[in-house]
Amino acid sequence: MFSQLLLPLTIFCVSIGLQRVNCANLWPQPQILNQDATFYTLDPSSFKLILAKERVGCEILEKAIERYSKLLFLSDCSRLNTDCDGKKLPTEPVEDITNDPNYGGQLFNLSIDTNSCEKFITSESFEIYTLRVRTADYPEDAALFAPFWGILRGLETFSQLVTRYKGNWIINSTFIVDYPRFTFRGVLLDTSRHYIPVHLLLQNLDAMAYNKMNVFHWHIVDDQSFPFVSSTFPKLSAAGAFRPTHIYTPEDVSTVLEYARVRGIRVIAEFDTPGHTLAWGKGIPGLLTQCYKAGKPVKGSYGPIDPSQNSTYTFLKSLFAEIAKTFPDDFVHLGGDEVDFSCWQSNPDINSFMESQGITGDYAALESFYLQKLVNIMDTLKKNYIVWQEVFDNGVKLRSDAVVHVWKSGDYQSELSKVVAGGYRTILSSPWYLNYISYGSDWQTYYKVEPLHFNVTSHGEYDLVIGGEACMWGEWVDGNNVISRTWVRASAVAERLWSAKDVTSITSAIPRLDDQRCRMLKRGIRVGPVQGPGSCECDICV
Repeated sequence: MFSQLLLPLTIFCVSIGLQRVNCANLWPQPQILNQDATFYTLDPSSFKLILAKERVGCEILEKAIERYSKLLFLSDCSRLNTDCDGKKLPTEPVEDITNDPNYGGQLFNLSIDTNSCEKFITSESFEIYTLRVRTADYPEDAALFAPFWGILRGLETFSQLVTRYKGNWIINSTFIVDYPRFTFRGVLLDTSRHYIPVHLLLQNLDAMAYNKMNVFHWHIVDDQSFPFVSSTFPKLSAAGAFRPTHIYTPEDVSTVLEYARVRGIRVIAEFDTPGHTLAWGKGIPGLLTQCYKAGKPVKGSYGPIDPSQNSTYTFLKSLFAEIAKTFPDDFVHLGGDEVDFSCWQSNPDINSFMESQGITGDYAALESFYLQKLVNIMDTLKKNYIVWQEVFDNGVKLRSDAVVHVWKSGDYQSELSKVVAGGYRTILSSPWYLNYISYGSDWQTYYKVEPLHFNVTSHGEYDLVIGGEACMWGEWVDGNNVISRTWVRASAVAERLWSAKDVTSITSAIPRLDDQRCRMLKRGIRVGPVQGPGSCECDICV
């Protein structure tokens, strides 16, 4: 079935005089794309996505077919044929195009075939697919072949190929072989600085699926709030959330996990310690370090988690056991960044403990002591982990399969070189902090990043870069603007992580990203503009 996947990279598009579908409307750009001017009509009342009989009953595939059957034929913006003021919108007349010299007839179905039925996408899953729409060597209707998770990516591409022309739904003769350049293509949302309602987390997952991104990094708690409702330690959210309503119940978390699962998206939760934990201390007395001044404790002043107490690790073991059970992905993000040592330095009990450990005055070593205890807990839970780069920089003994997350700005290329030289896999976020807003088309800055532009001692070290992540930190976004600020700017990162290394032309990307923005608006995602002045059919009512 998959022998055709071994073809070399090529992108070939025949110019279409009628200016219908061509290479310009696909995002991210496929690895191999051949398309010609012959087009076919689709009748929404009869066109079918047909699953191979061997896979009938496969839940994720059947749900994907249900979703994309609706997405294929979104003919208006408000879904009600009215604008925002209730006025009836004009409908485009259907013209007879059967006399067009490029008309090839009617397309009746897309057959879908895969070699398995799976429940969870993992870090080892394949997303390659082959898509044919009445090509010379495949004169039947249309066919999508793939290992399991590639079916979802192929359905997204097929949906992007279907467009309107003179009131008709059409698609061009197309051959595609496609697969991601990197296996880890993530988006981070921070729900601790501002609470993000669940329905917007789900909308973000939809946007990720439309851009073929496959990891939702949920930075769920931090200094400012602890909205995650722990069944083991309910006081964490009871005392640490902004408000009683600003929480994620077990049912909320299950909703997000299930929504992501059926879209082929992993959810990796981050519980960052020992810093970024002030909200934790509100629900767990004695967890944080008491800060001192002039030899006396300062009332209400606390620092990072206290690494000197055995009770700390008893608590962590219980909490992370719950986290490991709640979030089924094989990875948890342990954080480990930006630990302020000043409170530890001020505390006499901490300093006495350090003396007993033979690390007097070395607060980076104290941080390493704590993190070593934490990664040992993860070992007992049989859970893999991701850590921010400081954990690696401070010499914590990580498992060989740990992933180091590079985030600091500046010379991040040197950091990548050090991490891969140490034999660790890595993901890159440094140049993709979407929370830094600048006027104009800042997506182009993200688009121009080449993740493998750094020095290595052997070419094989590049293989340790498993992908990257666009980060939307929450200091200045909440439910009112998080989607519009994240998208379509994150789409630039999506193509960089999916498409071939040489897909770098801004000139080519602009019209394709414009089309992607309009497509996402039509699908109900409130995305921001791409390239200054312009319009979309569906920006009339958002």
